[in-house]
Amino acid sequence: MTLPTLPVEAEPSLQTLVRDLIQMLGEDPNREGLRQTPARVEKALRYLTRGYGQSPAQVLNGATFTTDYDEMVIVKDIDFFSLCEHHLLPFYGKCHIAYLPNRKIIGLSKLPRLVDLFSRRLQVQERLTMEIARVIEDKLKPKGVGVVMEAAHLCVMMRGVEKQNAHMVTSSMLGRFRSDNKTREEFLELIKRKS
Repeated sequence: MTLPTLPVEAEPSLQTLVRDLIQMLGEDPNREGLRQTPARVEKALRYLTRGYGQSPAQVLNGATFTTDYDEMVIVKDIDFFSLCEHHLLPFYGKCHIAYLPNRKIIGLSKLPRLVDLFSRRLQVQERLTMEIARVIEDKLKPKGVGVVMEAAHLCVMMRGVEKQNAHMVTSSMLGRFRSDNKTREEFLELIKRKS
């Protein structure tokens, strides 16, 4: 005996949710300035969270190269922006990455792309910092990895404590960057220098 299938209520679209949100905030979603807002918000949110549709393997795309170079490699001042997973408000700043090669280096553009991959998801800065470091460690197997991120959070600036000058700094130090103070200090000193 076959049971009848019940109609499944369709999930609302993102645009419908935004339209409802506008109305719940006390505005008229049919007002001229707001009519296209649901479509614009959907497009913006899909762009800002496009990291969900990417993987580190796609981004790195095999761009690792064998070399005898074994000194510190640093890419600093990588601009990034993300959305705080607690309030869906932006946070933005700079990311600094260093690694000690172990017979492998990575194409220069791949590190900023990796930052974009993870920052284009709903995030907390602490996890974002660790995710970047762990992927570099996993893909390159370097002697060490250091990632430092400095960011301003609009959830702190615009609501709650409303402190416009508060910046958060997070770090993830793996391998020699964790175990060797001299290596860590060299990295931290080099990212302070102005180019």
